[in-house]
Amino acid sequence: MPMRLQKYLALSGVASRRASEKLISEGHVAVNGQVITEMGVQVQDGDRVTVDGKPVAIQEEKHYIAYNKQVGEMCTASDPEGRTTVMDKFKDYPVRLYTVGRLDYESEGLILLTNDGDMMNALLHPSHEVGKAYWVKVSSTVTQEEAHRLSAGVKLDDGYMTSPAKVRIIRQEAFDTIMTITIHEGRNRQVRRMIEAIGHQTLMLKRVAFGPILLGDLPKGQWRHLTDEEVRRLKEL
Repeated sequence: MPMRLQKYLALSGVASRRASEKLISEGHVAVNGQVITEMGVQVQDGDRVTVDGKPVAIQEEKHYIAYNKQVGEMCTASDPEGRTTVMDKFKDYPVRLYTVGRLDYESEGLILLTNDGDMMNALLHPSHEVGKAYWVKVSSTVTQEEAHRLSAGVKLDDGYMTSPAKVRIIRQEAFDTIMTITIHEGRNRQVRRMIEAIGHQTLMLKRVAFGPILLGDLPKGQWRHLTDEEVRRLKEL
């Protein structure tokens, strides 16, 4: 059955449909040797689809993985500076996986990986408001007024006003504060920039939950398959 090229790429685990459209428009995708840059192209049975010269095909079996990212790992397929990436841990995995969103170089904690492009797109789409929880160590004492500002939404350095967040102060000391922050947005380094907006610095940042999936006691640098129940709960989102 014919299907749109971007859907074919998503079902092949290449990327979400939106990200696949970007790959197409930038000339990374070819069908039967012809580079495609326009939307709307239909893929037929027997067509050969490649991304940057590498053949891709629809993967019937979907894989869902939780990984505990370490500080000093990039959330990219490769890094021009030669730094370690999350995908280095999955070089020998039987199917090609993609990270669902990212954590920055200095952050650690829960990363989800999958070859299910539609699931990836759904989890990242702003309209679904999938919560992501972070354990944060912040410089000096965060006051209740500052915590309330985070909860209500703060203006970032680029003028963007964040949506309301769930904030809980766990421990306050003279030199640092431990807190949890749950957001459903995913702007670049958002939690760190939110902390800067109230006049503090982030000393440590760990993602401890992505929607219903918890980091738990998964060791740093290790991964596990999601259970059937966890996958079901993700799909319900």
